[in-house]
Amino acid sequence: MIDEECSCWPPFSLRRLGIYGGQPTGDRPGRPDPADFTIENQDGTVTGRLPGKIDGQQFIIKNCKDSQIYLFDHSATITVDDCERCKFVFGPIKGSIFFRNCKDCQAVVACQQFRTRDCKKLDIFLHCVSQPIIEASTGMKFACYQYAYPELKDQFQKAGLSLFSNNWFNIHDFTPVAGEANWSLLPETATVDHYVPFPNTEEFNSVNVSSNADEFVVPVTRGSREKKYDESCLLLFFGNAITRCMEFTNELKKKATFDIVQTKEVKMTAEDASRILRNENFADAVAQGPAVGVEVNGENMIQACLDVRSDMRIEETVLHISGNKDEAQREIDAFYNFVDITMS
Repeated sequence: MIDEECSCWPPFSLRRLGIYGGQPTGDRPGRPDPADFTIENQDGTVTGRLPGKIDGQQFIIKNCKDSQIYLFDHSATITVDDCERCKFVFGPIKGSIFFRNCKDCQAVVACQQFRTRDCKKLDIFLHCVSQPIIEASTGMKFACYQYAYPELKDQFQKAGLSLFSNNWFNIHDFTPVAGEANWSLLPETATVDHYVPFPNTEEFNSVNVSSNADEFVVPVTRGSREKKYDESCLLLFFGNAITRCMEFTNELKKKATFDIVQTKEVKMTAEDASRILRNENFADAVAQGPAVGVEVNGENMIQACLDVRSDMRIEETVLHISGNKDEAQREIDAFYNFVDITMS
């Protein structure tokens, strides 16, 4: 979590040590200039940073109005203070993003931790690994992260963020008001380009932003929205799970109409897999790395998934598919319970 008592650059503990961002703060050439990692006092401008210009540093934005700010790079932490009627795009953030005293803003955010305080009317397209937190904030609206540009997937990796662990809809309100809702979900039909326009200035011509959903690096999930279909299925991928999951869901799109409800990437033991799936055949695959669980919801969903697994000739020991509707619901509940325990 960002230190609420100090939004200075660099943080006190790092200034006292004489370093920040891994670089000396003395007079040696090449040290980072704090001005390169700060945007402030903008009014009606389009500005930001291109890929490679932040490279994992902390970033500060403050006192901006009616501006469009694009940070197309990964960062350590970001604070956004006292901004009004601004539109933001933030590349993957390894740690926290903290909005304070902001209002009437829209943003695209991918982070480990998300927090707001004293904010009003923020629309957020969010990817957040942990549970997002709002405090003393009203009129907050959220949708699943939607964005694509060529460097984005690599930036997620550099920031250490899982593409498949996204709690965008699971908001915790520190200051709830009885009988009132401080947050809600954006309409299901909301698209990011309607809320946060793509940059149209010469500075950002080299960034190939895409609104094509097939190019989004983060799976678009329904989250807590009501399911549209009667049948759900748990897919649990082991061994090279991320690549296998992406390939499988792309093939499934060709054969079935479905929604992805949730996705989770999680480390499991053979005992965990056996307990959740009541199947002991995944011991070798579990040892190869984290598993990816995907809840899909659609018409005749289980059979469609079985057909795709057969067509792709994927071994049953590296991809589990629920056997029937009752079994699917038990497995989904057991998997989510396991994930909740590992995150607590």
